[in-house]
Amino acid sequence: EVQLVESGGGLVQTGGSLRLSCAASGFIFDDYAIGWFRQAPGKERERVSCISDSDGNTYYSESVKGRFTITSDNAKNTVFLQMNSLKPEDTAVYYCAAEMACTEGHYLGYYGKDYWGQGTQVTVSS
Repeated sequence: EVQLVESGGGLVQTGGSLRLSCAASGFIFDDYAIGWFRQAPGKERERVSCISDSDGNTYYSESVKGRFTITSDNAKNTVFLQMNSLKPEDTAVYYCAAEMACTEGHYLGYYGKDYWGQGTQVTVSS
């Protein structure tokens, strides 16, 4: 069974940095992607970034492009989201999720199932 565990959230001032980690396990096939999503209070969940395990393809939403960087350590089965120049509007619960592919748009699921981590809170103070 696929399992995802996030860590690294916290409270930071505007302009600060945080690095989120997503430790993944339980994949049988190599064709998966890890996506980072966030949900702020009263707002819909939005895709922030993703990375494909097979070819390293990445995606960033316009709101984080140039500030966030997604990387993966395949040896440790961990995906990182480095967040720099944080803004108060980045405040949200951040989730990582397993998907069939790294692409723009809604969450794709993985072989017909939803796999999400428990979420980690990121708060950026002004």
